[in-house]
Parts: sequence; structure tokens; C-alpha cells
Amino acid sequence: MARYLITSALPYINGIKHLGNLAGSMLPADIHARFRRLQGHEVLYICATDEHGTPAELAAAEAGQDVRAYCDAQYEIQRDACAGFKLSFDHFGRSSNPPNHKLTQAFCEALEKNALIEERVSKQIYSIDDGRFLPDRYVEGTCPHCGFERARGDQCDNCGTLLDPIELINPRSKISGSTNVEPRDTAHLFLKQPLMQDRIRAWVDQSTEWPPLARSIAYKWLDEGLIDRSITRDLSWGIKVTQNGQPRPGFENKVFYVWFDAPIEYIGSTVEWSQAGGGDWERWWRTDRGADDVTYVQFMGKDNVAFHTVSFPVTIMGSGEPWKLVDRLKAFNWVTWYGGKFSTSEKRGIFMDQALDLLPSDYWRWYLMANAPESADAAFTLEQFQQTVNADLANVFGNFVNRITRFCASKFEGVVPEGGAPGALEQKLETDLAARLKALTEFHEQMEFRKAAAELRAMWAAGNEYLQVAAPWTAFKTDVERAAVGVRVGLNLAALFAILAQPFIPDAAKTVLDAIGVPDQHRAWPKQIAGALDALPRGLAITPPDVLFKKIEDTDVAAWAERFGGG
Repeated sequence: MARYLITSALPYINGIKHLGNLAGSMLPADIHARFRRLQGHEVLYICATDEHGTPAELAAAEAGQDVRAYCDAQYEIQRDACAGFKLSFDHFGRSSNPPNHKLTQAFCEALEKNALIEERVSKQIYSIDDGRFLPDRYVEGTCPHCGFERARGDQCDNCGTLLDPIELINPRSKISGSTNVEPRDTAHLFLKQPLMQDRIRAWVDQSTEWPPLARSIAYKWLDEGLIDRSITRDLSWGIKVTQNGQPRPGFENKVFYVWFDAPIEYIGSTVEWSQAGGGDWERWWRTDRGADDVTYVQFMGKDNVAFHTVSFPVTIMGSGEPWKLVDRLKAFNWVTWYGGKFSTSEKRGIFMDQALDLLPSDYWRWYLMANAPESADAAFTLEQFQQTVNADLANVFGNFVNRITRFCASKFEGVVPEGGAPGALEQKLETDLAARLKALTEFHEQMEFRKAAAELRAMWAAGNEYLQVAAPWTAFKTDVERAAVGVRVGLNLAALFAILAQPFIPDAAKTVLDAIGVPDQHRAWPKQIAGALDALPRGLAITPPDVLFKKIEDTDVAAWAERFGGG
């Protein structure tokens, strides 16, 4: 039994996440965690809300709430949405909780002792009308690289260039809209990343299990040269800056930059899990306490890769302490809405809570992973969603289960039938499925989700093809024993298919396994096909489940397109 620590990028606190956010981190991480558990491995799947920084303050102000109260409410909303999508976190924490504060302050002090933190005075935009310094996202202006007029102080959403607020042309306050701003001197702490450049590159060089997308982004940053990066901001909401365990002089009105503390929350959330009775967090994170035998897997969208392949490793390595580093990093491109961005304000796209109001989570889970944005951005369209759900879930998997269980109930008294011996048809099926199970397992292990879904779909199709040829409903008229073989194999296939479907569509899989009477201890990931087509005890009672997946109608697509924006 191996040990797997799995983390997905932390969803930001300001607002419910859209389907693209789900597909790019939390959902694939959940599928991998479920797969590894089914294999019998020890898994710890950790996530949390990312609650600090200017967007939280701005969203709270817009909502007319205290920022703590706003984050409290939003955490509950996001936790409920994640639960609705059956994301199997071992713990879903909060970056604003005490463990992250303590860890972030400790990391900063360790980095400073190792000469990787420097206090320096720099220019920052000061709003005269607002009477305060403006952190990066409190400033908007024209991008100096592409001319986009609504660039944020930290990044241009049009060209993707990382920015410093000082670089913006015609800067203005995001708070008041005032252009009465000017650069002023202010002191901040800087993480001296260039000193770690060679160590980070050597580490990336040996991280051969990362997909090309993750490696290319890491090398892009390294090739351009790491820069000293400010890790504090002039804000009131966040983790206070300390020195030797006490408030740092001159930094009383400053907090740590959200991108410094957020990745540390992976550890912080594990501490929360431990404090809630989960177990010893150090054996997952400290190599001097047993974490050297852990495989650490991270999942994230491409916009988060640089921080996880460079900045966070600088923090971890630079501390000089025996922390666990990521082993495998699965990066995703973006899911777009008909090729454009999801947008709450423009009512473009479906968000997690809305999706669950329309259909159960399995529909969305299957579609998003069967079309995972692994090699390129993937456009979500309602028409393709309809086609995929109807073809894969309703027609192939659902129809197979429905046909075989209902025929068993009507002709064999709802029990796994006795009689008959398998023949050449069953042997060929077993050989074909053995090869497909091997491929399916390898795709899951390699975290190739589109390929895994395609292989599972091919196994379902093979089952339907078997039933077409075996045709127990026809054989029953002249050869009951031959019909019994077809039904028995069909029921075992339904059980096998449901077991293999558990990572993707856990609710439907459980419904099938419960209906066929497969006990929990027999729902593990199979190592081989041999015996799987005759695993159910003869005489075992089964109950045909209700329709697993209803088809999506054209009228549904039309109504949703009007509500959420269509092609």
C-alpha cells in the first residue's frame, strides 16, 4: 500500500466557482483520489478556500459586509457546492484559519534567517483621495504591453503579463475610481528568488513526471530569470507580519501577500485535519517524520503553475527545513464557454451551484472529464454536453444496466441465474476486457483523464456489443441455459462497469452496485478480469434500478442557452 497526498488549487473565496474552475483542479483531483483509494492505497486529499488579498476585501465592500463575515458566508456556500459535486476531500479548510497564520509567519522567519528575505523601500501607488496605499488589485489602468485599458495592478487579463502597479499607464483607484494618485515610498519584504534559481531549475529538471504544460511554464519563468518578489501588502485583511514571534516594527498595517500564504495553506489545512482528529499531519509533510515515502500530487489550472513550480518551492526549499516537495504536478488548460470566458456579470456560463440545480453532479463530472482540457483549451457547449450525456451515459451505460437487470427480473425472478457454461463468445469478451482494464488503469495512474474516460466508454460499448450477439432475450425462447449465461455475464458486466465508473460517476455507480447487491468490500479496483464475469454468487437477488440518466432534450438546451448564454 502506497501513500498519496493530493491537493487541488484553492478556490478563491469571492463567489461560487464556474465549471472551468471545477474541471481544472478540484474534479480531476477527486477522481484521482477516488481511484487511488479503490486501489487500496492510503490517500489524503486536501483543499481549502483561499481567503486573503484584495479581491476578498473588494467583494466584501461591494456586498456591504465585514470581510470576515463575508468570508464566513462564502466558505459555507463553496463547501456546500463542493459537497454537491461529491468532491471527496479528507479536509476542506480555510486559509484564514490559525494554522496557516502560524505556518506562514514561521516560513517567513526561516527564510529571513537564511538571507532570502530583505526589507526594502519601493514605490507604490498612493491614493490621495482614499488616503491609503493601493495594493496591486486596488489599482487599474492601461497595460503598458498591449494597451488594454482595464488591466489590474498585478496582471493584465488581456495579454496575461504579470505587472507592477507602478507600470500601469493612467492608474486609478479601484476603490473610488479616483485618478488622484501618485507613487510614494513604502517598505515591504521581498523574497530573493534569484538566489534559489539554480536549485529550482535542478529540481524542475528532475521532475520528469510532470506533463509538458507544467514543465514548459516552469522553464519559461526560469529562462526569463527569477526576480525578487514582494511578499507583503498594505492591507488590513490577511496574515500579520511578525519578527521573532512579535509584530514587525513598521509593518503594523501590512499583511502577507496572498500568493505567499495561499500555497502554505495546503499544509495549514492538513494541520486543521489533524486537529479535527484526522491523524498525524507531519507524516504527510515532514520528510523527517515519514513523508519521504509519500507521493505528493498537485492539480491546478495553467495560470497557477508558475507559483507552484517556482514561488512555492522557493519558500519550501529556502526554509532549509525537511518539507515534502511535490512529486507529480498535473496542469490543465482552460475550459471556456463557447470559446469565451465565463462571466457572472455578463451571464455567460454555468456556475457550480447553478449546474446542480439543473442536473445531478454525475452528468457534469462525466462530461467535464471526458472533455478535460489537457492538451489545449476545451470549449464547453450545451450542444456537445447534450450529445455526450445522451450518447455515453444514457444510451451506452444506462441502457446496458437497464436492459440486463430488467430482463433478469422478468425472466429469471430477479436473481443471478444458475445453469449454462461460458463459451467462445465469453472468452473473447474476457480477453478484450483484460486488455482494456490494463489500459484504463494505466491512464488513471498517468492522470490522463480524457483517455481514461474514453477507455471506460469503450468497455461499456463492448458490453452492449456482447449483449447484442449473446441476445439472451432471443435465446430464452429455445435455450434457457444459454440465456442464463448471457444474463449472468451481463449482470457481472454491470457490476464491473459500475466498479470502474466509481471515480467518474460515483452516485450512479453506487446505485448500480446497490441494486445488484455487491457488498462494499467487493467494490475495490480489480487487478485482473479473470473471474470478474462470474463473480456474483448464483442466486443473488438483484433489483432493477430506476433510469440512471435521463436524456437531455432539445428544449432543455434551448432554455439553458437563453438563461446562460449560448453559441
